[in-house]
Amino acid sequence: MQAILRLPAVKARTGLARSTIYERIARNEFPAQVKLGARASGWVESESNAWPERSIAESRAEAA
Repeated sequence: MQAILRLPAVKARTGLARSTIYERIARNEFPAQVKLGARASGWVESESNAWPERSIAESRAEAA
């Protein structure tokens, strides 16, 4: 079963601000949220957990 994280948890795990998360979603640089209801959304935990590792790997590749 996949866990769904709400925005405060995603912000805490990534260290990104709300506006930065949405900017990166718009640029396809961060996983998009899923709709949970009329006024609620969240992020698939495994996708949001994979983002920091992918970001670190890309950063290290650019530095090499």
